Amino acid sequence: MRHLHILPRFGDRWGHLYIERGSLEKEDNSLALIDKEGVTPIPVDQLALLFLGPGTKVTQAAMKLLAENNCLVCWTGEEGVRLYAHSTGGTHSAHRLLWQAKLYCNEEERLRVVRRMFQKRFPEPIDAGATLQQIRGMEGARVRNSYQRLSKEFGVEWKGRNYDQERWDHADPLNRALSVANACLYGICHAAILSAGYSPAIGFIHVGKMLSFVYDIADLYKVELTVPLAFKTVANSPDELERRVRTLCRDSFYHEKLLERILPDIAEVLNARDDLEERSSELEGRAVTLAGRTGDWPVFGEPDGPHSGRTVEDGGEPRRPGDGDPDLELPLSAGI
Repeated sequence: MRHLHILPRFGDRWGHLYIERGSLEKEDNSLALIDKEGVTPIPVDQLALLFLGPGTKVTQAAMKLLAENNCLVCWTGEEGVRLYAHSTGGTHSAHRLLWQAKLYCNEEERLRVVRRMFQKRFPEPIDAGATLQQIRGMEGARVRNSYQRLSKEFGVEWKGRNYDQERWDHADPLNRALSVANACLYGICHAAILSAGYSPAIGFIHVGKMLSFVYDIADLYKVELTVPLAFKTVANSPDELERRVRTLCRDSFYHEKLLERILPDIAEVLNARDDLEERSSELEGRAVTLAGRTGDWPVFGEPDGPHSGRTVEDGGEPRRPGDGDPDLELPLSAGI
């Protein structure tokens, strides 16, 4: 049985890999990509995110190995710029997701999270009396100024964020570079969120999308990482643009230690600073029964008593409404 503490911490992983037009198979205890170039080994235990582009085949044994090693797999469009589907995360505990949901359902707490998210983007403190609308205006001005400054610095004309996913080749090089860079950033943030057990759908600034929280967290890093990278790449050359952007993202994320920063930053904006690391008793969700205990934390709805964590097949008693399980007795007004 695997425990997260014997796997590489999320912050120690390599980041992301994009592959297309090849077959991904299990080879011994690792993976191998088989394509027209030959056989390329892939050290799966060090990988956080794998993009599968067009023309990719993957075996069941390879997917099982990726799941066991807590690697998020995303099925994407060409060059990794559109997301079609993704695999599940790698923690068995719901305590972080429940904390996230609790903050979202409380209007005052949710606004505090939003303020902390915006505050992380500004070098100077935000006035305590500033309204949310005023803070949004400050953020919009900061982003516009960043685009204008980078346009002058790299000599690349900025015409605004405008492209059509259905007509990718009609977008100007800068918009394509921004889309590819942000897709890589979204993937890394998505992998981190699932790795820790948060929900990618419960956003605080962005709402209503299945990746709202991914967009919230990615916005903490765009102006610092992906926007300058896109301008610089286009300024150097428009040739093989998407491939070069992905490669530069990989190098930039590694150099800036992005994987080490995401989970502590999430804990900070969600006011969960005492829960920064994976716990040694936090079992990987795909390696154990979902009926098992999640640890020794006071989690809302977690079973108690002598049969806790045991399935009916193991001799545990089935729970029914009225047996004292709060999860089965939530009132409709609970909002969950």
